[in-house]
Amino acid sequence: MKYYLIIPARFKSKRLPGKPLKDICGIPMIIRTFEQCEKIIDRKKIIVATDNKKIKNLCEKYKIQVIMTSSKCLTGTDRVAEVAKKLRADFYLNVQGDEPLCNPLDIKKILLSAKKYPNSIINGYTSIKNKNEFFSPNIPKVIFRNNGNLLYQSRAPIPTTKKKKFIKAWRQVCIYSLPHKSLMMFEQQKKKTTIENIEDLELLRFLELGFEVKMIKMSNVSVSVDTISSLNLVRKILRKKKKI
Repeated sequence: MKYYLIIPARFKSKRLPGKPLKDICGIPMIIRTFEQCEKIIDRKKIIVATDNKKIKNLCEKYKIQVIMTSSKCLTGTDRVAEVAKKLRADFYLNVQGDEPLCNPLDIKKILLSAKKYPNSIINGYTSIKNKNEFFSPNIPKVIFRNNGNLLYQSRAPIPTTKKKKFIKAWRQVCIYSLPHKSLMMFEQQKKKTTIENIEDLELLRFLELGFEVKMIKMSNVSVSVDTISSLNLVRKILRKKKKI
């Protein structure tokens, strides 16, 4: 069964411009993300998809495969779909470029699930541990059916009570498996779907198009870098690890 792991890396992030190149304890973020992926996936199967020559040059310096994609890609998944048009495979693992602490064992878990269910869209989730995460608009929350498939995803604090109390909740882990056919249908939409656009969460496009998304429980170690504060948190975590 053929697959690739694609790391989409956009330079012009609205909340943190140039974030793939941000220094994290001496190593650029995109390189750290790649190194985590390489712990479980053969580097020959890993490709960085970017729209920026600085990112491309950096990857080539580290001998990482890189494909230039359009600056008009609506989302990271659209960027993966663009690569899928050039490199045909059964499914594509998508690890966001802003996941420098992604757990290699989580990637393996998604990969094994993808080999078992190659025609399914698969995503990871983990428990939310505190109120700050629950109420943060930068952390996508997920809720799912009894069969484990995604019911909804939101930046809002869900699920919550009438008094907006945090009782139990889950957040998305940004590791996906995406079948070729699903990607092509996703990419055919030349603009974001209605709810996707409101929430600014690309996984919702699949739900709006009628797809099922299988959710897999992951570890709780990942930290998506979306802001200066989350970038500094990752730096703090890695400095602490070095001292241990």
